[in-house]
This record gives sequence, structure tokens and C-alpha cells, in this order.
Amino acid sequence: MRLEGELGAPLFSRSLREGGNFYFVTETNLHPAVRYSTIQKAPETLTQRISTNASKFRLRGQVALITGATRGIGLAVAHALAAEGCNLILTARDESALSRAGRELKSAKIQILTHSCDVRDPHSVDALFRTARQKFNRLDILINNAGIAHANLPIEKLPFPIWKDVLETNLDGMFLVTQAALDMMKRGGTIVNNLSVAANRVFAGSAAYNASKHGALGLTNTLREELRPRGIRVIALLPGATDTDIWTTLWPQAPRRKMMLPTTVAQAVLAAIVLPVNATVESLEIRPTAGFL
Repeated sequence: MRLEGELGAPLFSRSLREGGNFYFVTETNLHPAVRYSTIQKAPETLTQRISTNASKFRLRGQVALITGATRGIGLAVAHALAAEGCNLILTARDESALSRAGRELKSAKIQILTHSCDVRDPHSVDALFRTARQKFNRLDILINNAGIAHANLPIEKLPFPIWKDVLETNLDGMFLVTQAALDMMKRGGTIVNNLSVAANRVFAGSAAYNASKHGALGLTNTLREELRPRGIRVIALLPGATDTDIWTTLWPQAPRRKMMLPTTVAQAVLAAIVLPVNATVESLEIRPTAGFL
């Protein structure tokens, strides 16, 4: 069947999408038996602009240091940053796990430095940053992710060595790494401290963990105010139940199926980091939709 219409008049228009672009196609009647099509690129929509921007390497050339980088949220954040072109300094205590993480991320075509470090030890932290300066001499993003938990025990039965180990790792380690990092950070930098929802709530049987996270929140809030004049953003990350190895110690029978994935938390962290430098998410609390376990 032939479409009828005045000669030279548009018969109809339609749109098509090809290669991520939108086009308008107009069919025009030049002769009863001849038609031609004109194709014009449609104006870019806001959604397209956001999508296009999201596909770029938004952190290309930047350097991020991640503690506790070999598993869980730390490793997931490393992958998210690498996908945006960010160079990485990965650290943890386990050298073999660090090597595995480095190999996992090698395909991202970024520079990666792996260096074992015990965040509880000032000398170990100093050695990490000496190496970091030699390799990069700059630091744009710090992810304080290293942390441990302990078995569910009431205070009266909690051994002091366990209390001490948890506080030294979760609080002292965050202080030592942050203090060393500040000398390498400039305006526009971002610090993310992984605190857990335990930073502003209490869970019976987790006294050392609760105390370390409450203390780390106080440190984070103080740090934010001190760094405002320098233009360095400080984000308190408070994830709820996330399916990581920490539950093996904290609550072995925990319902993992109800938990978030580490990649979910990592995407939220990335979204906060890539905001314009004149905006910040000061506190990022993310939980399973179902709430607490």
C-alpha cells in the first residue's frame, strides 16, 4: 500500500536509537512513487548526558589508598574505583591475599601498588606511606576500611587482649593511617571512614566493637570540621548488614540471604566520591531494605 499526501509534504516522523544516540527520521513525499528520508540527530536528553558521563573514567589519574583491601567492602570499593580509572594503593596484613587482589585488578589498566601493613603499628604505617610517596607522591582518596570484630560476649567475659586488639585495629589504625595520609592530600580530596551502623547504635555482646566504632565516628566528625578549610571531604560510611567475612566472627549463624552485597555498598561510596568537590555526603547510612537482621 502506498502512502498518499501532498508532494514535498512530510508523511510521518519516527525516532530510532543507534549506538547510544537518538535520531528523528522523517519520510517525505516527492513523487507519488518516490519518497526520501531525512535523518537528524535528536537533542541530547539529561538522561543521556548522565549516562554518557557515567561511562567516562571520572577518576582517571587520581590515586586512592584502601586499607583492608583484600576482601569484602574494601575489595569491592577497589573494583569500583578501578573501573573509573583510579590508580590504587592496596594494603592489608595478608601478603598472599594482597597479591591475589592485585592480580584481580590488573586488567583495569591502572597503576596498582600493593603493600602489606599492620595499621596498629606506627612503624608499619610509616613504611607504607614512604613507599606510596615514592610511587605516586599524591593521594586523592583515602578509604579507611580495615576493621575486625569479636565473638559475641558480655563485658564481664570479654578478655582484655580482645578488647585491646579491636580498639587498636578499628580506632588507632584509622587515626594512624589518616594522620600519615593528610600530608599527601590536597584540596578536593576525599576520606571515607567505614564505621558500620554500630557507630551510632549498640549491640549487646559487642562491647569492644561498639566502642571502637563510636570512637571512630567521633574521630570522623572531628576530622571533617578540621579539614573543611582545606577543602577535603570526610564521609562517615555506616553500612548495615553486609555479606562479608566479619560475620564468621561476629555471628556465624547470621542470615546472609538478608544482607546487602559488598558491591552495593561500593556503588554508594563511589556515587558519593564523584560528586562535585563543592558538595559532600557527610554521613552515608545504607541498610538492607528489610532493616536490621
